[in-house]
Amino acid sequence: MKKRLLNIIILFFALFAVSSFADEIKYEMNFTKETACEIRKIKLYENPVWASKIDLKDGRSLFFCSPKSMFEFYYNEEKWETFGIKSTSDFKNILVTDYKTLKIIDATKAFFVYGSNKISPAGDDLVAFESKDNATNYAQNNNGKRVFNFLEVKNSLIRLLNGRI
Repeated sequence: MKKRLLNIIILFFALFAVSSFADEIKYEMNFTKETACEIRKIKLYENPVWASKIDLKDGRSLFFCSPKSMFEFYYNEEKWETFGIKSTSDFKNILVTDYKTLKIIDATKAFFVYGSNKISPAGDDLVAFESKDNATNYAQNNNGKRVFNFLEVKNSLIRLLNGRI
């Protein structure tokens, strides 16, 4: 009985330790001076606060000069053919830079401000934040019109930002 109880306690602490480390995943942008956006061919090092990237499961990384450019690629399956991408299941990570903290974050968990007075190298864009509170505060202070999560950012919004609607 004591051995079983001890095993349960050890298992509980092991699960607690694993869950606390899971929240601390560190992502890297790891671009060089030569790294250019796959959409606009703009060098990322010139405006790192806007940098975004998609890591593929085969080990390759695709870099973008802004969240808008990353979404533009994400929604354009014709561009995927160049890289041998068949579906979103080929994507390992989708990353953006938090505008406030400059931390590299998971784009699928990020919040994006639409309509602010900040312009990226790609023009009108979406400003990315890890926290909804930071996104909301930023929107209020910078004429932001709306805060979206990843799934709410639709291709029609990206087309609107690019003046294609």
